[in-house]
Amino acid sequence: MAEHIVSILDITPVTHNVKRFTLQKPAGYAFAPGQATDVAINLPDWKDQLRPFTFTALNEWDTLEFTIKIYDDHPGVTHQLGLLKPGDSLILHDVWGAIQYQGEGVFIAGGAGITPFIAIFRQLHKEGKVGNNKLIFSNKTRADIILETEFRAMLGKNFINTLTDEAFPGYDHHYVDEVYLRDKVKNYRQHFYICGPDAMVAGLQPIIRKLGGESVIVEL
Repeated sequence: MAEHIVSILDITPVTHNVKRFTLQKPAGYAFAPGQATDVAINLPDWKDQLRPFTFTALNEWDTLEFTIKIYDDHPGVTHQLGLLKPGDSLILHDVWGAIQYQGEGVFIAGGAGITPFIAIFRQLHKEGKVGNNKLIFSNKTRADIILETEFRAMLGKNFINTLTDEAFPGYDHHYVDEVYLRDKVKNYRQHFYICGPDAMVAGLQPIIRKLGGESVIVEL
């Protein structure tokens, strides 16, 4: 398994608990939108603590980017990532599958599960191929929505936000369940991409198939 030690060039906040990490890009390092790699922090006590993160940059960019939710409720890897500064370094490994675009459809994301879809939509937008793709994004509150402005610019009315723990004008207030999908999706003869908490991904697959969906794509 190849290892690449890369310096952190910049760290910027995206939401109250999500940060964007901009990194050096190793020569010849390539990936497709939606793919991921295993990442470790280049410190003695953390080198063996690998965690999967999805690339949110495009392959053609000169730098790499990860958009990472920081969990400060326990002293784990993301908490430690949140303590890093530009000039610190990470260890990247081989690129692997995750979730890749197979054609127009409905994307359903829960919280930080949006990350594989960031590069996919950025690539589609760059190529002028966003088309009729729809993104249903579920979060607890408005403050949790990652890249809301960018997604709204790319998708317009096909960017649908629902909040589970907060009622706010202009946003749906509902869990993504069978009732909600019946209301929001009329055509099930298209691709469905799902990424989010395990329980959400597992629960939605049989619902979509019950409603007539045949192509359900999840992270590998």
